[in-house]
Amino acid sequence: MLVKDHRVSPATVERAFAQLVGEGLIEPRPGQGTFVRQAKESTTDRSDFSWQSVALGAARAGSGFMESLLTVPPPENLILSMGYLPPDLQASSLLANALRQTSGRPELWDRLPIEGLEPLRAWFARAVGDGAVFSPHDAIICGGGQSAIATTFRALVPPGRPVLVETPTYTGAISAARAAGLELVPVATDEQGVRPELLADAFRQTGSRVFYSQPTFSNPSGSILSAERRAAVLDIAAEARAFVIEDDWARDLDMTGTALAPLAAGDRHGHVVYIRSLAKSAAPGLRVAAVMARGAALARLKAARGCDDFFVSGPLQAAALAVVSTPGWKRHLNAARAALIERRDALVGALRLELGDRVTFQVPSGGMHLWLRLPDHIQDVALAAEMARQGVVVSAGRTWFPADTEGSFLRLTFAGQPTSLREGVKRLGKVIKQEMR
Repeated sequence: MLVKDHRVSPATVERAFAQLVGEGLIEPRPGQGTFVRQAKESTTDRSDFSWQSVALGAARAGSGFMESLLTVPPPENLILSMGYLPPDLQASSLLANALRQTSGRPELWDRLPIEGLEPLRAWFARAVGDGAVFSPHDAIICGGGQSAIATTFRALVPPGRPVLVETPTYTGAISAARAAGLELVPVATDEQGVRPELLADAFRQTGSRVFYSQPTFSNPSGSILSAERRAAVLDIAAEARAFVIEDDWARDLDMTGTALAPLAAGDRHGHVVYIRSLAKSAAPGLRVAAVMARGAALARLKAARGCDDFFVSGPLQAAALAVVSTPGWKRHLNAARAALIERRDALVGALRLELGDRVTFQVPSGGMHLWLRLPDHIQDVALAAEMARQGVVVSAGRTWFPADTEGSFLRLTFAGQPTSLREGVKRLGKVIKQEMR
C-alpha cells in the first residue's frame, strides 16, 4: 500500500520504517504488525532539565553564530556562504582510495606520538620555504585548522590577556579566542592587509604578545598582505617580542600561482607560529592540519595538544599523507582552482549585472570568498535573514568583526555551481533594490 500510494520502492519504505523505529515513534510487534508508539501522558514522568540553567550560568558570547555557520542548510537552498569546497570539487575519490589502503594497516590503529606521523609532519614542513624554515620535529598534527587555532591560543595566551586580530577576521578565530577567555583587540585592515602603524600602536598600548593573522587571502575579505607590509609586520613582532599566528588557510587555493611566500618563510627567530590545513583544499572530513613553531613555543603547543585528544587518528593521518603524495593531488588542485576561477567570474558577473555600482567589492585572486560592501543604510543581519527566507544562504558581515563594524557587508562564497550563484544573486539583487527605493 505505501509503495503504491507514495510511488516509492520497497527498500525506501523499509529504510523509513527503520528510521521511525530508531526514533522511537513506531513499535514492531512480531506476528501482529507495526504500531504507533503511545506517548506518555503523565506529567510526573517528564524529565526536568531546569536545574541546568543555574549550573551552566550565562552562555559565552559569540557561540550562536558558529553553531548556525556549521549547520548544514536544506538541500533545496541556494548556498552563497560555505566554508569548504562543495562535493563536486572535493578530493573524494583520492581520499576513498587512500583510506581503503591505510585502514588495513594494524600499526596505524595503535597509539601514536602526540606530534603525529613523522612523514606527514615532514610534508607540512617542506611546504614552508622548501623546508628551510621548519623541520619535521617543529610540526604537530592537529585535528583540523580550527583545532590548531584553538590549541595555539590556549598555549600562547593566558586567560584574560589580550590577543590582537585583524578586523574583519575569521569568525572561527574569534570564537576560539573567546572560548579561551581572551580579550580580542581589533586592528584595522585595508586592501593591502593589516595596517602596520596601527599594529605597532596596538602592541604598545595593550602589552599583547600575540597577533593572529591571515596574510594570504584573508577570510572574509580576500585581502593579501603586501610584501612591504609583511616585512614590517615581522619587524614589529620582533620589536614587541611577540608571536604572529599565521593562519595560511587558502595556500592551496591560489588561483594565479603568484601568492607571496608565507610570513614564516622570512622569520629567523621563531616569532611566527604557522598553521596550515588540508580540509579546505581536500574535503571537510579530512580533519588534518599542522601547527609549526620553534623554541619554547613548540613545547607549549605540544603540551596543549596533548590535553585535547592525545593524537589524530592514525589511518586518517596516513590517508592524508597518501593523498598529498600522489600525482593525483596536483591534478585535483589544478581542477579545483580552474573551477573556482570560473565560478568566481560567474559571481562577479552576476553582481555587476544585477547590482552595478550599488555595491562594491574587490575581485579575489584566491580562496573562495568575496567581501561585498552594501549601502550603509541596509542592515546586513536583516538582509541575511530575509535571504534565508527566500532560500538563499549568505553570511552577514557583522559576525566577522571582533568589535564594532565598519560598515555593512555580506560574505559571499563562489564555490557553488554557476547557475546557483547567478540565481542567488538575482534574488539578492531584487531585495537590495527594493531596500534602496
